[in-house]
Amino acid sequence: MSLTLGRGPLSPNPAGHFDRTLPGACVYAEPYLRRVRAVRDERTLIDSQRVVLVHRAGQPPYYAFPAADVPPELPAAPEPAVASYVRVPWDAAAHWYEEEEEVFLHPRNPYHRIDCTPARRKLHVSVGGVVLVDTSDVICLYETSRSPRLYVRREAVRTELLVRSATVTYCPYKGYATHWSAQIEGTTLPDVAWSYDDPLPESLRIAGMFSFYPERTQLEQDVLDWFSLPAPSAR
Repeated sequence: MSLTLGRGPLSPNPAGHFDRTLPGACVYAEPYLRRVRAVRDERTLIDSQRVVLVHRAGQPPYYAFPAADVPPELPAAPEPAVASYVRVPWDAAAHWYEEEEEVFLHPRNPYHRIDCTPARRKLHVSVGGVVLVDTSDVICLYETSRSPRLYVRREAVRTELLVRSATVTYCPYKGYATHWSAQIEGTTLPDVAWSYDDPLPESLRIAGMFSFYPERTQLEQDVLDWFSLPAPSAR
């Protein structure tokens, strides 16, 4: 995400433009000054402080390691962007750590930010003709290269019409999300909303709040998204 996914500058569909043409397969590689460890069966397979983070268009960032830091038992492929470095598949280890914190799905992007800002933005959500939310007291979550999301306090939601579902998703920047289904007049409409009960530090302001899927509800909100605005024109 950030540089290479969403509407990031090196993604296949950037929101803006550079003032000159970049090479078609532009890759950005940079030193990543964190100790990274790969663990499987309680055995440390990789323990390196000479990590490079590689940003390649259309992919999340990934680690590259000096070949000497990777044991021969692990599958590894040469990293074209960095001489004498290799890439190890994420599933080659059961656990990945940056310092002493476990990292899930992929490395966190140092260019990815979360800003949670109190806002006065109209949010009206209904399902099957029944209103679940009608408020302008929200938190606007701005996430790098993604459209803003509005979160609303539980007190403003008809929670008696929502039931916790079995769906759980994970975001490397926000944490584990619980999903909620709507029960309207005996009909269950699955996973219309989500919430973060115990979000990561940068997202603490949305703890316990709800956000709603626009494609699964009738949602009206006073928010522009990336696709509603034209990219700035080059001179």
